[in-house]
Amino acid sequence: MNAPTASHVMKTYNNLPIFLSHGQGVWVWDEAGRKYLDGLAGIAVNTLGHNHPRLVAAIRDQVGKLMHSSNIYKIRHQETLADKLVQLSGMDDAFFCNSGLEANEAAIKIARKFGHDRGIDRPEIIVYENAFHGRSIATLSATGNTKVQKGFEPLVEGFVRVPLNDLAAIERVAAERPSVVAVFVEAIQGEGGINPARIEYLQGLRRICDVQNWLLMIDEVQCGTGRTGKWFAHQWAGIVPDVMPLAKGLASGIPIGAVLARGEAAQVLGPGNHGTTFGGNPLAMRAAIETIAIIEDEGLMENADLVGHRIASGLQEALGERPGFNEIRGRGLMLGVELALPCADLVQKALAYSPEFGLLINVTQERVVRLLPPLIMKPAEADLLVEGLAQVIGAFLAAKQTRAA
Repeated sequence: MNAPTASHVMKTYNNLPIFLSHGQGVWVWDEAGRKYLDGLAGIAVNTLGHNHPRLVAAIRDQVGKLMHSSNIYKIRHQETLADKLVQLSGMDDAFFCNSGLEANEAAIKIARKFGHDRGIDRPEIIVYENAFHGRSIATLSATGNTKVQKGFEPLVEGFVRVPLNDLAAIERVAAERPSVVAVFVEAIQGEGGINPARIEYLQGLRRICDVQNWLLMIDEVQCGTGRTGKWFAHQWAGIVPDVMPLAKGLASGIPIGAVLARGEAAQVLGPGNHGTTFGGNPLAMRAAIETIAIIEDEGLMENADLVGHRIASGLQEALGERPGFNEIRGRGLMLGVELALPCADLVQKALAYSPEFGLLINVTQERVVRLLPPLIMKPAEADLLVEGLAQVIGAFLAAKQTRAA
């Protein structure tokens, strides 16, 4: 046997030591044949799980017709998807790109040009502690994580940072900084630790933005596309933003991004102001159209709400009295289990949960187990996730407590 060779993949990830090979529903297998229950869905991407027959058929059909044509020409599936997203969101227009980073970058550009069009030379955008909007230089600057910013200074100027769920902080900024043009907020902070913006907070932001003539830009990249039990997480607050970036689960695994806008914000960008080579290609558009149709036909938003409650209540019952457990946060199938101590080791421990199968989970902000299962997860599968995660976390906390003693 030949000796293994060193990987030539750039070392930007601390990968787990498995190669996943295929999946079915909420289950995946690695190249060695081991089975895993998917509690992460590719970080909120695999909305329909794995190998959904309708999605696979639609993608195969489109691959046999046209995958890419460029935006030099009109693309029929763009028109169809834009119409549907506008219907679901109450927005006016859509721009299609390839990722959440690109969607957020487009939102930042809309806000800046909106400010310049109003005669503001150095427009500013309110952003948040613990926010995450991407890893380009601009979105990194909007992100509230000094660890991911370190080494990439100087950061882009024009961002004013405030704590989440503090309307008084927004009012102070309004009184002190006349160059502010927008508020950029995640309805639920994902990478930042599953921190929801409270309903009354989002409603207050909408009121302040209306008074100040600011754009309310809500990042739904991770929490959108039905994950919380509504199409977009901010809809629980009964409001409509001016700009809304989407990505991740919108095409259930095919790379996609979108930014929706309404009113004056929808008129900011014109020919030559923004563009993309791959964005809005027929393949991604077809996958998104089919994903939305399947969510509707299979009642997956209602399922996300039901199964999410089942997971949250099950974990609360199993772990709520354990020393070292703090709380469970989130909504629908976007949940965070916060512990009192760093728990990154849980990711690998979950892989080895039992001889029969492992668990795919994630830890963010060092102490928060992040759960983002496919929207197709059934109650019985949710129970397996709860049982396994309760055992893995319980054993971890017990071991830490024993060592501390």
